[in-house]
Amino acid sequence: MSALRTALTELVGVEHPVVQTGMGWVAGPRLVAGTANAGGLGILASATMTYEELEAAIAKTKTLTDKPFGVNIRADATDAPQRIDLLIREKVRVASFALAPKQELIAKLKAAGVVVIPSIGAAKHAKKVASWGADAVIVQGGEGGGHTGPVATTLLLPSVLDAVDIPVVAAGGFYDGRGLAAALAYGAAGVAMGTRFLLTQESTVPDSVKQEYLAKGLQDTTVSRKVDGMPHRVLNTELVNSLEHSGNVRGLVAAARNASKFKAMTGMKWSTLVKDGLAMKKSSDRTWQQIIMAANTPMLLKAGLVDGNTAAGVLASGQVVGLLGDLPTCKDLIDGIVADAVKRIDALGALRY
Repeated sequence: MSALRTALTELVGVEHPVVQTGMGWVAGPRLVAGTANAGGLGILASATMTYEELEAAIAKTKTLTDKPFGVNIRADATDAPQRIDLLIREKVRVASFALAPKQELIAKLKAAGVVVIPSIGAAKHAKKVASWGADAVIVQGGEGGGHTGPVATTLLLPSVLDAVDIPVVAAGGFYDGRGLAAALAYGAAGVAMGTRFLLTQESTVPDSVKQEYLAKGLQDTTVSRKVDGMPHRVLNTELVNSLEHSGNVRGLVAAARNASKFKAMTGMKWSTLVKDGLAMKKSSDRTWQQIIMAANTPMLLKAGLVDGNTAAGVLASGQVVGLLGDLPTCKDLIDGIVADAVKRIDALGALRY
C-alpha cells in the first residue's frame, strides 16, 4: 500500500495525511472510527452534543478503533473547559476548534499531550493561534461547506503557508488524489474533507439524503446568510430558496422557535443559551441579530442530516458535491486517494530532466 509521510502524519501519528472534518450531526463514532481504521484522522463533532453525549461518543469510538482520533469543540461554549478536561482524561489525540481557543486552553491541552488544531479562515488568524502555541491549523477556502469565507482555497492556502511555520491542512474543494497531490505541492501537510466523507458508507446520514447530494451539480450550492446570519454554504433546496427570499423578521421568528427546540432536545437551560450568546458576542464581530439567528443551525441541520426531512432542514455542502457520484467505504476512499496522489507525485518527478 502506498503511503505519504508528512508533518501531519508525524504530528498526529496517523498513516495518511487525510482528515475527516467534525461535521455536526454527521461525524459520530461510526464515521470517525471508520476514518481512523482506514489510516486517516477522524474528528468527532461535539458542538451538537451535550457533555454527556460527547462522553458517550468518545467511549463508543474507543471501542471501535485503537487509532488516533480527534474531537471538535466550540471554543466559545460555556462548558469548553469541562470538555477539554474530558479530552485530556480520555487521552484523545487531537483537539480541533472551529473558533480560536483561548491561549490558556491551548497551553493546558499541550501540557497534557493533546495536539491542538484550530480551523481558521485567514492568514492573520493562523498567525494568532500559532503564536499561542497551536500545533497545526486547518484552513478552509470558500469552496467548502458549512460556514465558509469568500477566498478560494488556491489563494487562501498559500497566504496561510507564507504566514506560519506550523503544519497547515488544506480544506475546501478536496475529494481525490489529484487534490491531495496539489495541496502537498503547495506546501500543505494534508487535506481535510467534509462532504466527501459525508457521502461514504460509514456516514449515518439517511440514504435518501445521500442520494439527494449525489444528484447535485457544481452550481447547486448557495452561500446563504439566512440560515444563521453568517455565510453558510448549503445545497439548493426549496427551503433554502424560500429562506433566501424571506425577510429578516421571518428569520428571527424561526430562530427563536428553533432555539426553543434545541433547548428542549439537549436539556440546556435558558441561562446557558444566554451565556453562550454573550460568549459568542464577545469572541466575534457578530450582531445580536446574527447571534439570535445562529439558533437556526443545529435544528435545521438535524432535520435534514439526521431526520432526513429535507423539506424542513438544510444540507450543508461544499461545491465539490457536484463532482461526487459514489458512496465508498472510508478505507476504499482513503486508499484510493493516497494511491492516486502517489502516482501523480511520481509522474511530476518524471517531468524533470
